[in-house]
Amino acid sequence: MAYVISDECISCGSCESGCPVGAISQGADHYEIDAGTCISCGACASVCPVGAPAEE
Repeated sequence: MAYVISDECISCGSCESGCPVGAISQGADHYEIDAGTCISCGACASVCPVGAPAEE
């Protein structure tokens, strides 16, 4: 299952730089994960200071 980023996101960019496949980009309100590209590795969740990314 792909990861998703919750509204807890503070748009710090840590997850984007931590994603090994480039599945994360800045969205209108917060960062977003492209489910088709996400490999569910959890790298984004491990670097997020507020725990916004989680498995869907």
